[in-house]
Amino acid sequence: MRNTAKITTAVLAAGALTLGLSACGAGGSGTDGPLIVAASPVPHAEILNYVKDNLAEKEGLDLQVKEFTDYVTPNTATQDGSVGANYFQNKPYLDDFNKKNGTDIVPVVTVHLEPLGLYSHKVEKADDLKSGATVAIPNDTVNEARALKLLAADGLITLKAGVGNEATPSDITKNPKNLKFKELEAAQTPRSLDDVDAAVVNGNYAIESDLKPSKDALVLESPENDPYGNFLAVKKGQEDDPRVKKLAKLLTSPEVKKFIQDKYAGSVLASF
Repeated sequence: MRNTAKITTAVLAAGALTLGLSACGAGGSGTDGPLIVAASPVPHAEILNYVKDNLAEKEGLDLQVKEFTDYVTPNTATQDGSVGANYFQNKPYLDDFNKKNGTDIVPVVTVHLEPLGLYSHKVEKADDLKSGATVAIPNDTVNEARALKLLAADGLITLKAGVGNEATPSDITKNPKNLKFKELEAAQTPRSLDDVDAAVVNGNYAIESDLKPSKDALVLESPENDPYGNFLAVKKGQEDDPRVKKLAKLLTSPEVKKFIQDKYAGSVLASF
């Protein structure tokens, strides 16, 4: 859903001021200025920049891409109007974020899936993990649950029946390998691979770290009936912004599907 960027309040305030001095609502509330979209660098910003460089002008869309390397700022910037939309997250994460932060951000169109995977520098198969092995997992609510579900689907652990998107290691009912879990910020999981026996890594962070999910993952999420597709999102009420509608159309175009297939070779999957 990235090195953790330290984006200060002062920087964000300056950005908001700059936007306020430019065309009315350039980020979000107006419809005349450029559409500024907050995105994770890989693959989200890459996909948006493909649209910007190859498709947007023909549709009359002035698209600007603003990269963020954390999972919080894109939503807070969308909520306060510093940007007009964001593209980095899935529905379970957004639902949890809205609930905890009192925001009202909504999905517009689902574009792709980044399969979550288990990686290791020490074993070649998940079954080769030794008793007591340490596995790094993301520490945010949704991705932690997602990581545990991935391990459960491969039989490494068993989770309490009916556990949802708030599952934690305390919900493990069977742990035959006595795995130990190291909870880290999602962006740090690929960097931990030399220090732990294995790590569950989000697809975008895996790609940024030169891991190839389709080849390197010991265990990889299945795209079938997967609820974790990544989408374009806006503050509620902005769904009908003509700029947003144009971008939604372009993000689900045959050209973008081909770009995703050619560039990511199965490590990112188009969801349309």
